[in-house]
Amino acid sequence: MMMWDEDPRVIQWSSEELIIPYRHPKDGMIHRYFPDFVLVLQMPDGSKKIRVIEVKPSKKLVQPVPKKKVTRKFMVELLEYETIQCKKRAAEAFCADRGWEYVFITENDLFPKKRHK
Repeated sequence: MMMWDEDPRVIQWSSEELIIPYRHPKDGMIHRYFPDFVLVLQMPDGSKKIRVIEVKPSKKLVQPVPKKKVTRKFMVELLEYETIQCKKRAAEAFCADRGWEYVFITENDLFPKKRHK
């Protein structure tokens, strides 16, 4: 957030204020997704660009695979992964309809020189 405060291209940013509806994979009901950040950027040509950002650990973006048998832990991780994917698809469509950009940021984007496990 400090990086955005200091970036002259960032006109404004907000945190968890945008609401995007999505269908939850467990109950099939419509839920509300609040992406982590929304940036308004000033482009070199004078236009403005909206960027919607979600921050997640990289391990949450990889589909879990069961070990020898399906455990409760695996089922929880799988539901979390599927929920993230449903939110991602809904946000991509929501942003595309408006000409906005939707991106995921992980620790690898924030700290590219460090190795993460």
